[in-house]
Amino acid sequence: MIKLLLTLLSLLSILNANMLQDAIDNAPSGSILKLPKGVYRGSITINKPISIIGKEDGVIIDGDGNDTVITTNGSFITLSNLEIRNSGNRHHNLDAGIKMNSGKQNEISNCRIIDCLFGIDMQMVSNSIIKNNYITSKDVDLGLRGDGLRLWYSNDNIVKNNKLYKSRDMVVWYSHGNIIESNIGEHGRYSLHFMYAGKNIVKNNRYKFNSVGIFFMYSKDTVATGNLIQSSLGATGMGMGLKDVSNFTIKNNTIIYCAQGLYIDRSPFEPDTHNWIIGNKVLYNAEALHFHSLSENNVIKDNTIMGNIEDIVNDSRGSKTNENEIVGNYWDNYEGFDRDGNNIGDTSHKVYQYADQLWVYNPDVKFFYGSPVISLLNFLAKLAPFSKPLFIMEDKEPKVRIEG
Repeated sequence: MIKLLLTLLSLLSILNANMLQDAIDNAPSGSILKLPKGVYRGSITINKPISIIGKEDGVIIDGDGNDTVITTNGSFITLSNLEIRNSGNRHHNLDAGIKMNSGKQNEISNCRIIDCLFGIDMQMVSNSIIKNNYITSKDVDLGLRGDGLRLWYSNDNIVKNNKLYKSRDMVVWYSHGNIIESNIGEHGRYSLHFMYAGKNIVKNNRYKFNSVGIFFMYSKDTVATGNLIQSSLGATGMGMGLKDVSNFTIKNNTIIYCAQGLYIDRSPFEPDTHNWIIGNKVLYNAEALHFHSLSENNVIKDNTIMGNIEDIVNDSRGSKTNENEIVGNYWDNYEGFDRDGNNIGDTSHKVYQYADQLWVYNPDVKFFYGSPVISLLNFLAKLAPFSKPLFIMEDKEPKVRIEG
């Protein structure tokens, strides 16, 4: 009887053992563990330079609904060609597919991270590569999901060719010098959110069906170019937002089918700095450019503003929207001519607020936004103004044809 009990306890111990964790613990630093197809127990921890690579499809590391599936500490760690699934669901623990801490020259590539509250959480990680991964969160309401990818005090990383689907946000906070390139984000909240970050490059990403495309806060010295932001959802769905940011270059992006195309709030923030908003296509949005609070010294040049219900909205009384440098843009609402054929309008393009002031300053009136009632009031206000219209901006050299 005693012998049978000891045998059962021994078998139970074997069943409860984590063979992958044992293999990691016993492997020398610098080892490459190539895993065959199969399901491996998660909640593993890596504390040494090591590579874990699926040598074929179907290598699954399952967290069994507990904690973070893979936690790494340190440098020169590679995770590749793995399916990582079924993390815990505790926000206060940041239960994630992969949690990478305090290292450099790490790599996460060609992984599928599914049914994990947070996808990849990087804290104090530098000079690393995150590429070709597919990430999705738990099947819960948007606000209860975790972030697909988090960079926290993480600098000089490359984040490329990843797809985030039905996660909450991708965040880059307190993180500098990162390249965010050719990623896809769909059906999230903030497809990309920056805060207290500088000298990042954001290029050629594709963001669709999120609440907000890209939002920059309290940041500086960043370039965003070649991005497509499409169909941000909801009555306040935003393409790209700039809040308290300085020395930004926003160039050659396309923002289309959003409630607010480009939202500018107290930017540039630092004295004697500028933001350059150049060569973008802002198309078929409810509002092309929305100014909030004092925002001057932006250079808004060579953009295409077409098909929007409103070209410029200024919701703050007394702000200085007209003190931005706005020149050489194409406005489909321009009503002038080009008699000398130089593709520059003979007269400047001026934008005023007429009856629109009613809904800009009184949200209750926005129920009628875009309705024949507001259109008629605007027409009558232009024909015979019953109050002084508010001057918003002037483009002294508007283009009359779209180039290229």
